[in-house]
Amino acid sequence: MNDISLRTDEIISEDLEKYGNMLLRLSYSYMKNIHDSEDILQDVLIKLIKNKDDFKNEEHKKSWLLCVTRNLCINKLKSSWFKYRESLIELPHYDNYTEGNADVFEAVMNLPIKYREVIHLFYYEDYTTANIALIIGKKESTVRSLLHRARKILKKTLKGGYDFE
Repeated sequence: MNDISLRTDEIISEDLEKYGNMLLRLSYSYMKNIHDSEDILQDVLIKLIKNKDDFKNEEHKKSWLLCVTRNLCINKLKSSWFKYRESLIELPHYDNYTEGNADVFEAVMNLPIKYREVIHLFYYEDYTTANIALIIGKKESTVRSLLHRARKILKKTLKGGYDFE
């Protein structure tokens, strides 16, 4: 192997270590299936290899990775092949999501995508509404409205047992 491909392998390995779990969780929140989520993660890493020199800093790279993951998930969910296939039934994959909160996780996973993505980015990835707006390409006020509506749905679904504010 030459030095360039060795360096690329090191960079991808570092990025996978740093961002892999976050991207896998995000894609899982869309795809609801670990196998499809892993496919999305592989596609994101391929895009990262092709664009490895296009980032201003680490925060820019992280936002880019989240945007690419989101877009790939949405595209896959819209594809005609995906719409008409029989999905696998599986239990929630991430124990850290469900530890003591299996009902919350299930309720979040049953939300429509537009609510699920903002809930995931806000609560699971600790993004601000301003950063979420940049990632999903909507106004910050829209993100706040989506969060409010999602909390309202979750509160109703969970019978008020949790405080989402």
